[in-house]
Amino acid sequence: MAQESLSVGIGALAGSTIMLLTVPWALSVYAGRVDIVSGKPQYLGKPKVVPNLSFSDTLNNTGVSLSSEIRHGGIVMALTTIPYFLIQIPALFIEGSKKDVALGEHWWSFAALVLCILGLIIYMRMQVKFSNEGQDKDKRIAIAKKTLRAGKMSLSGIIKSTIKSIESKNTDSRSDYGATDSSTLPDEVKSVLKGLLYDAFKAYDTDNNGSLERKEIRMFLKDFHENIDEDEVTAILNKVDTNNDDLVCLDEFVFLCYHLIVHEEDDIKKGVVNSQMRKSVNHKVFTKGSNEEEEEVEDIPEDFCDLSPEEQQAAIKLRAFKMLAMGTVLVIYFSDPMVEVMQEIAVKAGISPFYVSFVLAPLASNSSEVLASMFYAKKKTRKTMTVSLSALEGAACMNNTFCLSIFMGLVYFRGLAWQYTAETASIVIVQFIIAYLVQKEVMTTKVALYILGLFPLSLVFVAVLEFFGLD
Repeated sequence: MAQESLSVGIGALAGSTIMLLTVPWALSVYAGRVDIVSGKPQYLGKPKVVPNLSFSDTLNNTGVSLSSEIRHGGIVMALTTIPYFLIQIPALFIEGSKKDVALGEHWWSFAALVLCILGLIIYMRMQVKFSNEGQDKDKRIAIAKKTLRAGKMSLSGIIKSTIKSIESKNTDSRSDYGATDSSTLPDEVKSVLKGLLYDAFKAYDTDNNGSLERKEIRMFLKDFHENIDEDEVTAILNKVDTNNDDLVCLDEFVFLCYHLIVHEEDDIKKGVVNSQMRKSVNHKVFTKGSNEEEEEVEDIPEDFCDLSPEEQQAAIKLRAFKMLAMGTVLVIYFSDPMVEVMQEIAVKAGISPFYVSFVLAPLASNSSEVLASMFYAKKKTRKTMTVSLSALEGAACMNNTFCLSIFMGLVYFRGLAWQYTAETASIVIVQFIIAYLVQKEVMTTKVALYILGLFPLSLVFVAVLEFFGLD
């Protein structure tokens, strides 16, 4: 009975992993496709996809951009398949009854279990590290801009909270508030503020020459302050214009905003800062909607809007934990009946439980990933495609580590046999194909169609291997 339940579980694992990397992947590429001109996706085009394209043109001349995060995720996904080799290679050379096979695989399954757990820990640490190093910087900037447009936080609040957040991760370094010019701003602070203030820089660059002249700086400063005379303009320019050319580049503009904002408290005491600055600057700069990424972030829950950034983070984490706990309870409660149902379907149909679980289990277990990937992909931006496809790669990595560790634990502690050569081969091969395909910078809709075909082909592949005698 336990061996049959394991067969259902392996079918669910194989079906889940392969389905994630084929059906939602292909649908996401199709939903997020844009025109490809001279080998480059045209994300700034209007429309992003030329209407009434022929079937051939759709396949060959539309597609998506593959970011470095997706390429890196493909490599990590391939590496997390190592535990499969650790259990499968010895299993190929162990013969005899199921009991003999289980005894021969006993310590190999334990080694694979340890490797799965180590892989899970390393993968999770990598995700935390990438987040801390700024891999999610673009999403944070998009959220900050959306918050500014909605008037839920001032420019001052955004910049100060950003700097404090970076400071909290670098407690051993000197205070960022001690920066004396653009060259002394910490790189992480400068990078984040550049992304946040680029729209402001472009808004005041009225002649579009890539720098702000004295009259443009004066306009910005007057928007920022109630009263400012020429001497004060000169004093501020002397502080930020390090090369004395009366032009302010983006780096110098970033430091100008940094200097004005972080020292706002001192200015307030002097009665300098304009009480309407938030309205005038935010309205001028952050309500134009010209950024292609403006719609890529979800709305902040209404009950979180009035909280500070720190309180919002705590509330979001608490809600996420509650939802995960609820989902875990539901999975525990329904998993055993679901396995029994699929076993009974297999018995009534006279086919292997693997095939039943391969097709039916993903429909129940992966529907959220399918919907989420489609939701992000249809926004048709580079960043949302990265979110969509990286999430699918991440789900596969979790299957290769967390889910596989459960099966390795069952094989080790229950003394079961790992007799799933064909299934293991299909899981590994599909993941290696995807990992190879994402190493390019562009994926066309034609390639996505091929990927979609991998799902039924993998079933055929397993059936053929079993026909020729492989377990």
